[in-house]
Amino acid sequence: MSEVNIGVDVSKQKLDVSVRPTGECRTFANDEVGIEEVLAFCEGQHATRVLMEATGGYEVKLLAALVAAGLPAVSINPRQARDFAKANNRLAKTDRIDASVLAHFAEAIKPPMRDVPDDRTRELVELVQRRRQLIDMRTAEKNRLEHATPKVRQSIAKHIAWLNKRIDDIDEQTKKRIRQTPAWREKEELLTSVTGVGPTTALTLVSMLPELGKLNRKEIASLVGVAPFNRDSGAMKGRRTICGGRGGVRSVLYMAALSAIRTNPTLKATYQRLLSSGKPSKVALVACMRKLLVALNAMCRDRKEWAPHAPVPA
Repeated sequence: MSEVNIGVDVSKQKLDVSVRPTGECRTFANDEVGIEEVLAFCEGQHATRVLMEATGGYEVKLLAALVAAGLPAVSINPRQARDFAKANNRLAKTDRIDASVLAHFAEAIKPPMRDVPDDRTRELVELVQRRRQLIDMRTAEKNRLEHATPKVRQSIAKHIAWLNKRIDDIDEQTKKRIRQTPAWREKEELLTSVTGVGPTTALTLVSMLPELGKLNRKEIASLVGVAPFNRDSGAMKGRRTICGGRGGVRSVLYMAALSAIRTNPTLKATYQRLLSSGKPSKVALVACMRKLLVALNAMCRDRKEWAPHAPVPA
């Protein structure tokens, strides 16, 4: 039997579904009833793969429901789908066309299935993201405080105090969730055994990088976005750069590496060696980020704490 690939274009109010190779198209409401109808439709089609774009959260309920029903569903970056459409000279854009493009993408590229976070993990991720938002707001308010008039300064100070309280509340909630989940607690203890990796970095890695310890060193570096990509053509050798990946994870990894190159003897030696060989400081720091990530990945895989004198994987 030939494979049946289904593309689903997700919007706030509706779900456009396209089947390949038959070309059948259907539209359902993006609510609980509509999601149940999509599940029944996909089961009736004996789908090999159901593909959708990550659309800022509107796809989460459908994706979770499909996976819970045992259907092979996966989401991809919208940029991938759009680039694929352009490569196939499909320049027009409607919801049905997008669903058709996704079905074609699923058939041609066959993206691998990935684990879908459960409710507890999604709640933890949302708490981590909310903490980051509150910290950004607090930073903005502190910047305004310096040049504010006395009356406005009082208002800003009250808001900063309120933000501090909310951040403390979220910290307490996240700690409680970590303590209640043995697997998370074990991983957090492993990660914080590394000099330079603090509670915030560990929490972000636990919640936003569940693949840690499950992939090889090249895959985990590429997933986070710290793997340098070649820019070569003919005799021209371009500068290697990083791109893509999970920005939230990369941000905390950057701060952890900044701390580690001062306090962690192994990474400090790596950083100094790269500087002495003529590498720019930012290039050396990104290399240390990758080295740190690979080490953390190996620790979670082997379930072993940081050994200060052990060689860090390349």
